[in-house]
Amino acid sequence: MKQKIALIAFGGNALLPENGRGLQEEQMRNAQHAARLMVHIVGKGYELIIVHGNGPQVGNLLIQMEEAVTKIPPFSLDVCDAMTEGSMGFMLEKAVVNELRTRSIDKEVATLVTQVVVDREDPAFASPTKPVGPFYTKYRAQALAKEKKWTMVEDAGRGHRKVVPSPKPIDIVSKWIIRDLVCAGRIVIAAGGGGIPIIINGRGLFEGVEAVIDKDYVASLIAREVKVDLFIILTGIERVFLDFGTPQERPIETMTIAQAQEYLAQGQFPRGSMGPKIEAAIEYIKAGGKEVLITSASHLKAALLSRSGTRITAA
Repeated sequence: MKQKIALIAFGGNALLPENGRGLQEEQMRNAQHAARLMVHIVGKGYELIIVHGNGPQVGNLLIQMEEAVTKIPPFSLDVCDAMTEGSMGFMLEKAVVNELRTRSIDKEVATLVTQVVVDREDPAFASPTKPVGPFYTKYRAQALAKEKKWTMVEDAGRGHRKVVPSPKPIDIVSKWIIRDLVCAGRIVIAAGGGGIPIIINGRGLFEGVEAVIDKDYVASLIAREVKVDLFIILTGIERVFLDFGTPQERPIETMTIAQAQEYLAQGQFPRGSMGPKIEAAIEYIKAGGKEVLITSASHLKAALLSRSGTRITAA
């Protein structure tokens, strides 16, 4: 009998929320809370793949590097992605292993530092829009733009920031390793922060690039390649809403991909919030995926029982 596989994607703010202080101990505690949810999914009979964001963590790392720039040479964004994949993977892996031990579940967990291929001709490279790292003075920003060829923008009167492209993922280098591990009964943590963006250069070799890949798109790509049975996207709200933030807002319990595409075309799901999640869900279902569940962490248990969340299916 084929084992059911679930993939869950959640943001880096699950470990480091906006109102948090960023302490290591704080992130460890939050990892423990996340681990309880992950193991709950395992308890429902699923093998599990975990994809997490890293926005707050990589942002803090870039700030640390800027503060120490006169003493230690800073790393590029792709290397910072790898560093946070490793550190966050460790925190989550340890928390999940301990939760499994607490529940006497005999399972192993593996974290993969994951390279993700993007197209070097992706239009996103021509117009970087994703702000990353610290705020700079105008003078410092001009110096960095000249020295490093960075694209710098003024950010709402708070200073200048570096912006990088956000290309779509086209391949996961270690996709077969992920599949083999999860099919062998291991819990896999992969593509943290959307993975490490790489291109294939003119010599056919991998080359890291400074970019940000949306973790929901990467999660959808892994879900399609591994052929998972349930794709879970955790967000800040219980359900997807129509006319969100207005007096007319109303929750969606279920929708087909045809309905999702129609609402997307109407502008119901903005690109800066729910849009990428809905697009990731549509891509997964179109490729033969079975079901997408969008909900919040606090409502996940109820959503797995069809008592909360928004479910997206083919028909």
